Amino acid sequence: MDKSDPTIQKALSRLTWPLRLTRLGLIAEHLVRAFWPLWTVGLVVLSALMLGFHETIGVETVWLAALGAIAAAAKSLWYGIRRFRWPSAEDAQVTLDATLPGRPIAALEDTQAIGAGDAASRQVWDAHVARMAERAKAAKAAAPDLKLSQRDPYALRYVALLAFLMAGLFGSLWRASSITEMGLPTGEALAAGPAWEGWIEPPSYTGKPSLYLNDIDRSLIVVPEGSDITLRLYGEVGSLAVGETVSGRNGELPPASEPSQTFRAAQSGRVEITGEGGTGWNITVLEDDTPTIELTGPLERSAGGEFRQPFAAADDYGVVSGRAEIILDLPRVDRRHGLVAEPEPRDTVMLDLPLTISGDRARFDETLIDDLAEHPWAGLPITVQLFAEDAAGQSGETPASETILPARRFFDPLASAIVEQRRDLLWSRTNAPRVAAILRAVSHMPQDIFRSETAYLKLRFAIKRLETAFTYASVSTELQEEIAQALWDIAIDIEEGDLSNALERLRRAQDRLSDAIQNGATDAEIAELMQELREAMQDYMRQLAEQGGEQGDNQQAQNQEMQEITGDQLQEMLDRLQELMEQGRTEEAQALLDQLRQMMENMQVAEGQQGQGQQSAGEQAMEGLAETLRDQQGLSDDSFRDLQEQFNQGGQPQQQPGQQGQQGQEGQQGQQGQPGQGQGQQPGQNGERRLGSNGPGGEQSLAERQQALRDRLAQQQRNLPGSGTPEGDAARDALDRAGRAMEGAEEALRDDDFAEAIDNQSEAIEALREGMRELGEAMAQNQQAGQQGDAANRSDQMGQRDPLGREAGRNGATGTDEELLQSEDVYRRARELLDEIRRRSGDQTRPDAELDYLKRLLDRF
Repeated sequence: MDKSDPTIQKALSRLTWPLRLTRLGLIAEHLVRAFWPLWTVGLVVLSALMLGFHETIGVETVWLAALGAIAAAAKSLWYGIRRFRWPSAEDAQVTLDATLPGRPIAALEDTQAIGAGDAASRQVWDAHVARMAERAKAAKAAAPDLKLSQRDPYALRYVALLAFLMAGLFGSLWRASSITEMGLPTGEALAAGPAWEGWIEPPSYTGKPSLYLNDIDRSLIVVPEGSDITLRLYGEVGSLAVGETVSGRNGELPPASEPSQTFRAAQSGRVEITGEGGTGWNITVLEDDTPTIELTGPLERSAGGEFRQPFAAADDYGVVSGRAEIILDLPRVDRRHGLVAEPEPRDTVMLDLPLTISGDRARFDETLIDDLAEHPWAGLPITVQLFAEDAAGQSGETPASETILPARRFFDPLASAIVEQRRDLLWSRTNAPRVAAILRAVSHMPQDIFRSETAYLKLRFAIKRLETAFTYASVSTELQEEIAQALWDIAIDIEEGDLSNALERLRRAQDRLSDAIQNGATDAEIAELMQELREAMQDYMRQLAEQGGEQGDNQQAQNQEMQEITGDQLQEMLDRLQELMEQGRTEEAQALLDQLRQMMENMQVAEGQQGQGQQSAGEQAMEGLAETLRDQQGLSDDSFRDLQEQFNQGGQPQQQPGQQGQQGQEGQQGQQGQPGQGQGQQPGQNGERRLGSNGPGGEQSLAERQQALRDRLAQQQRNLPGSGTPEGDAARDALDRAGRAMEGAEEALRDDDFAEAIDNQSEAIEALREGMRELGEAMAQNQQAGQQGDAANRSDQMGQRDPLGREAGRNGATGTDEELLQSEDVYRRARELLDEIRRRSGDQTRPDAELDYLKRLLDRF
């Protein structure tokens, strides 16, 4: 290194402070690595002293702990001294140089070994030195490596630091200084004589403050039960002694002259310190009262099974928890029918009581709200007992209250019967054969009692599983719970039903109210059922008003008159009905409900007659085409089923006779009431053998049904309105295409080519839809000139818009005349959706509920 080079001197002078700081960092690094055990031991000892641990143990234990701490500190100090090495300036320079690229500091100290006399080599060397000096300018002090994870794998240093922080929050340095008073007495202490200190700490849940006995000059002290009394005796051992009668301690007791004593106040008595400077206090202990709890009202229940039990609880220091215990009152159970068998053991029902959040828990009123309608004990006699507990662990309770566990009220007889059998099954698994037999008898003729085919199929499946279980094995607890849940879901479906239609909701509300009148109901149930009836009535009247607003002026006037009849008078009838039910006049209430039901039926008949009396030729043509479209869809479904059967017979083994019978029975029940399908159809191998009862001609093959539909369409084409208009001509062209597609489908069915037949039928369905749309446009164009003004006024007056805010359709049509997509997109998307529905409905591996839903979609569209 050429020290006379100004470039090097300037670069090195800039490194003075980075080198100093780096050396300080190395010193800190070496100190931490060498002496971390020492300061860990120091923090632990200081934390224990600040928290006052030495005050809770004997003097001998304190001395032993002190010797152990001194030994640990000495060993840690010896460890640190051996490990510590003072870093030199060279160490700092090497550390700093290692942080720079190319180690420029070492390069600045190098000397040119060869070529020093060569001008070219010297020039290269100077450029190298200048470049290294430029890099050295970026030097910054190297950060020390203070990580100790390898040397302290158990993180003892963090444990000590956490203990010190806790001591700083909850302890005091003054308590640490008291360690000096636990040694041998000094001359000054002996000269001053003995001394003492004392504290009384009430339980934390009382909220009472601690008492420092040295500051109390009265002889009577009142403290809560469970308070801790701590006394410290200083000076020569034996000069002071403690006597007390408040703890009630028996057995082996510590010496009365023990320097540190702690005991709990359990009874009233006296605490006295005898000796020079001693004193005494009369302690009165306030007993902790037992919590009290009581029922403040009867158990209330709703029709849905939810119950409410009001209660009040109190405690001198506040209630911390509460519970309700519900136990089956077996002696009061009416042991008949499914309850004859011995019940299976069940745990006591434990419910947590609600506690006030913002109020004072010393005294409060609350209401226990819960729903145990699905519990096996629902509807059976039970005993209810409430418990309240305080912070001291004391418990108060109410007398056992006898009542009936609230259950959901099922007004549908079928749902009620299913729920009763569910209860019997949960009562004892030995009732499984009886439950299966009764459910099978109840569902023997489903067409008379089941409104939903899905509910019937679910029930039959549950019965089958139950019968299989007790026939070939035993009914397990898991299967018992599973079938019980399935029966509950089926009963709910039957009770609530399909309420998508306003008239259906009204009829269901009337039926539920009628059952409540006959079987008796509480005021809460009456109010709930009346509210349901009012809402259903309002929806039905609103639907009638909307339908009436779409008719002519004569029908609108009749509907306005009907609305006047069903306004105030209808409300008076509902109020009178509720009043009669609350008064228990069931016969009069039932008569009024029948009168109301008859009025609604008459309104429905009148509405239907008005709609039929004012049908135009175009509307009749639209209805005929709609019926043809539905029948064509049904025929396409039958063709698709034959295609599946043909494939199955060709590629799959035949089923067992029992399976065929079961599937045939379910299939026959599932096909009842479907348009375009015969109830006497038998699976065949081709279109000529698959029969149906469509039409007056008796049973027909698929090909004959297709021919009949084509003939019907040809007859309907002769009476189409809108002749000469573009829309009317487009409708006729679309229906012509539909006729040709039907003809192709008929030929394919006669040739047993079901795939070709389905393609032609899909084309015919699409053409029929397009023709109906064009026909609707033609009818709208014909009526728009004469009725545009009146229709606009009626639309403004009634405010008829759909939920999306669009104008309603013309001529009483449901929906809107505004196009959402272009014509080609609409029918392309409809065809894609229909094909996807058909594809999924043919996949027999899908769940039964999904297949049932897809079948209903195909039936409708």
